Amino acid sequence: MRILLTAILAVSLLAPAAGVGAEQLPQSPLGSHSVQTKYPKIVLFSTSWCPHCRAAKEYFTRNNIPFINRDVEIDSAAMELVTGKYKSQGVPVIVIGEDAKVLKGFDEKRFEKALDEVRKKK
Repeated sequence: MRILLTAILAVSLLAPAAGVGAEQLPQSPLGSHSVQTKYPKIVLFSTSWCPHCRAAKEYFTRNNIPFINRDVEIDSAAMELVTGKYKSQGVPVIVIGEDAKVLKGFDEKRFEKALDEVRKKK
């Protein structure tokens, strides 16, 4: 009896992973949106507990802006970039393009202005 219950539980847990009901899940427009708008490379240096980092991640996600998140507490190379190359003692640090713009802190309007400036340079 115990083996039968274990088998039923295992099958029920594996069913969603096997694609059951996958047709009902919404699809993210991120791939097609990012190709159409041609965003420059955006790297967000962050930590998991930082409220300003969280606000930046939510803003990028909500607006379908592709970005690379580098957690400086986990990624020692990212920490070295933030403190060395970008001369910052805090996060978030947002790098737009290949160092075309470096923002310390996050503000939606300031980010949008910097993004527009980088796009105009191309």
